Amino acid sequence: MIPTAPALPPALDLIGIAVFALTGALAAARLQQTFVTVAFFALITGVGGGSLRDLLIGAPVFWVHDPLVAPVCLAVALVAWFTPVRWWQGHLLEWADALGLAVYAVFGTIKALHWGVPPVPAMLMGVVTGCIGGIVRDVLAGQPSILMRPELYVTAAALASGVAAGGIALGLSPALTWALAVVAGFGLRGAAIYWSLGLPPHPGDHPGGE
Repeated sequence: MIPTAPALPPALDLIGIAVFALTGALAAARLQQTFVTVAFFALITGVGGGSLRDLLIGAPVFWVHDPLVAPVCLAVALVAWFTPVRWWQGHLLEWADALGLAVYAVFGTIKALHWGVPPVPAMLMGVVTGCIGGIVRDVLAGQPSILMRPELYVTAAALASGVAAGGIALGLSPALTWALAVVAGFGLRGAAIYWSLGLPPHPGDHPGGE
């Protein structure tokens, strides 16, 4: 029996996918790629994390069975293609991406839990849901992946996932769990954007060492 999917309003779901897709489409547009490449970047960024999550937990890949997701990604690609790239510069898209990161980290965690995944792997599925699309986008674009930068991005997804798993374990209401987890993840990512917060890097070899 297929478990009941965790509640996420369809409109919010599509908006989140569209925001992620737009970051992918703009990455290709900035590189002056063809429309086919722009559309591919939009799709892989919008659905990449959720697709990998569903494959790993044994769920039907969500966008293959949803008639709206692929058209939304294509529409976003058209928007990126026909608008000047300079329109999308600044922090607005970055803040929208931060909200999408938190929401989808929570969604991925709760969906994995509904499919019987233990709490710690479920938290990792939340991180996968929120981050993998952007990582694939950066790799395909030949840019340094978010994983290779010290800024708090994956850490924010992990915090949102951890709060979500903790809320479920404590028996909190779904609405309260969603709210607390999204606020935690978005707050940490927002702080990282505003104050340029990052984790300390590995020091490498110590002076005088081998």
